[in-house]
Amino acid sequence: MFLFFVAICLGAGFLYVYNEVRFNAYNIIDYKPKLTTQIYDSNNELIANVFEENRLYVPFDEIPVRVVEALVAIEDTAYFEHSGVNYEAIIRAIIKDIKAGKLVEGASTLTQQLVKNLALSSEKKIERKIKEIVLSIKLETELSKEEIIERYLNHVYFGHGYYGIKTASQGYFRKNLNELSLKEIAMLVGLPKAPSSYDPTKHLDLSLGRANRVLERMYMIGWINEDEYRKGILEEPVVFDDTLSKNKAPYVVDEIIKELSKQFDDIKTGGYVVYSTIDLQVQNIANEALIYGYNEILKRDKNANTAVLNGAMVVTHPQTGDVLALVGGVDYSKSSYNRATQSRRQPGSSFKPFIYQIALNSGYSVVSQVADISKSFDMGNGKEWTPKNYSGGFQGFITLKSALTQSRNLATVNLLNDLGLNYVRDELEKMGFESVPPNLSIALGSFGISLLDFATHYSMFANDGETVSVSLIRSVQNRNNNLIRYESVRRQVNKPEQSYLMVSLMQNVVENGTGRAAKVHGVQIAGKTGTTNNNIDAWFCGFTPEIQAIIWYGNDDNSPMKKVEGGGRTAAPVFKKFIQDYIKQHPNMRKDFIRPDGVYKAKFDGKDEYYTQDSPLPRQNIDQNLLQELDDGGLIF
Repeated sequence: MFLFFVAICLGAGFLYVYNEVRFNAYNIIDYKPKLTTQIYDSNNELIANVFEENRLYVPFDEIPVRVVEALVAIEDTAYFEHSGVNYEAIIRAIIKDIKAGKLVEGASTLTQQLVKNLALSSEKKIERKIKEIVLSIKLETELSKEEIIERYLNHVYFGHGYYGIKTASQGYFRKNLNELSLKEIAMLVGLPKAPSSYDPTKHLDLSLGRANRVLERMYMIGWINEDEYRKGILEEPVVFDDTLSKNKAPYVVDEIIKELSKQFDDIKTGGYVVYSTIDLQVQNIANEALIYGYNEILKRDKNANTAVLNGAMVVTHPQTGDVLALVGGVDYSKSSYNRATQSRRQPGSSFKPFIYQIALNSGYSVVSQVADISKSFDMGNGKEWTPKNYSGGFQGFITLKSALTQSRNLATVNLLNDLGLNYVRDELEKMGFESVPPNLSIALGSFGISLLDFATHYSMFANDGETVSVSLIRSVQNRNNNLIRYESVRRQVNKPEQSYLMVSLMQNVVENGTGRAAKVHGVQIAGKTGTTNNNIDAWFCGFTPEIQAIIWYGNDDNSPMKKVEGGGRTAAPVFKKFIQDYIKQHPNMRKDFIRPDGVYKAKFDGKDEYYTQDSPLPRQNIDQNLLQELDDGGLIF
């Protein structure tokens, strides 16, 4: 009767405790841990880990048998025999606790350890221990032994900021689990007992000692032979002390996380795999080029304020919209502000090609005359604006080609005025520009734009009149292996032949004009310099047949740089260095622009000039031998 009463009491107590803690069991049964999001470049090289808890998940069938054997040997030899609780071990522990007068030994099985880590606190109280036992028994009825092991090895802390054994394996040894030696396995499974004490990056001797005890235990119970044991004891693995994020491109990572956070609210905990468009090799080349240009500024200006002087660079494939490199500043450790995406700077004369493109599309030819003369314009409210050329003076009537090559401000403003401000603004909006101010000063790039947005607009020239929105992300894979693909937005905003005319003009800028410092032997380069008033901003926007780069330098507080700094002196040489280094890595890159159908060539004033049906050459001064041929094609007026 007494035993029956005791059984009733124990059963009632079990039910009471179970009702208190049963919901905690579902945290383990429906296990959804915080996982690390990993960002890769276009060559599948890891760019960075992003996380709240640095954990890479590994399913049980990818965990080597040796790992399971080593863990069970040192932590719970009877794991596959008990039902969650080892009663014999508990009795032994109780005897030791009674002798000590306090809780000194827990006798926890792996199941109990998992419960303690995931569902309960680690305080040493009888009440908590009872809850732990009840939950462990519950888990063993709901989960298989393999599922419990899987959860344990993925959840527990392995020191050094590593959660889960896969993370620890890659972190400490830069190896996947199936590449580990027996000694490395022993080091890992020995860590959860005291992760900080046994962290091999801090206490290698203690870590090796703990691993040797694991090997000794495996040898004693016959799970490894003597040869394996002796070799393992003598081995001293190479341990790496890597940063947790392994962030190789912080400006890129910040931007990707910002973009994905709009779509995924768990981007730092959801275990996503992000495949980016970035090429780390190109990223490094761009970063080095940007720093080179920065140092050159400092050589020219010993008094430059390094607290505000900075730069940025965006490299893209204009045909695909892929961002190959994004450098938001010269030193992320000093400033994480991303000048390539967050800053909106005036593009200055680097915007002029869009005005000249509109002129060409409106019937102007590359040799049409524009007025490079001084003129005052009524800006309203009784104010007048009298623009000036950067180099001073004026040349009278000059060709479009010469005006752009020399970057003549007066010619460009007069051209815009002749075309009509409202008409030009409408055409710019068709090209994709937004919120263009109703002001003639837009001819000189007097509005703000980010480098990343400018890269999209510039793709029109290199990509046969089609703008391709730039993108940092190709696809994202979630923890269920579902893949989401990202596509660039394509818009045909110009005819291929008209864009090619502008390419030819910008080639002349590099060959004979303000962009000469960007010239690279053996590669056709088109581009445009940009310098804003008082040398506040210095730009070079350039492209080859294969790759495009937008480069900017300036002071973060919009204060002027030294008078000698400008697009041609400051930014163009950076493009040259970048392309030279890029060619070393990509010697087979395409080097010549392809002239599309509908672009013709004829002599004008003794020189070869391109023309199209929409931009015919003027009749006067054309080589008389070609007049009949042009008339037959309807290409002159």
